[in-house]
Amino acid sequence: MKRLVSTDDAPAAVGAYSQATTNGDLLFTAGQLPLTTDGDLLDGEPVSVQTEQCMENVAAILAAEGLDLGDVLKTTIYLDDIDDFEEMNETYAGFFEEAPPARSAVEVGSVPKGAAIEVEVVADASGAE
Repeated sequence: MKRLVSTDDAPAAVGAYSQATTNGDLLFTAGQLPLTTDGDLLDGEPVSVQTEQCMENVAAILAAEGLDLGDVLKTTIYLDDIDDFEEMNETYAGFFEEAPPARSAVEVGSVPKGAAIEVEVVADASGAE
């Protein structure tokens, strides 16, 4: 059965979506923008800083379910400019130093709110506390 996941340690959902959903086996996050918990969009910052904020948001959502980045099975990265791939990848790699998940990284026409990046993940929730 689907259950909603929410935490104050990541930006609140501002539309008709949840921060994440789980069925107890898998957890799916919504796309995470480089937003702080205070709602500040880091769109003027370099892609490395935006990537770090997105990943911190993902980690906070996972932690709300007793999970961590080691539970991530698949990551999808949306970039507004694929030329930012190397800068994003350098920062991203620091979050997955061992056994990184499968990943797709694609250029899209634009990312919501004018950000350079959006990140979503699917995680193994079967061992959640």
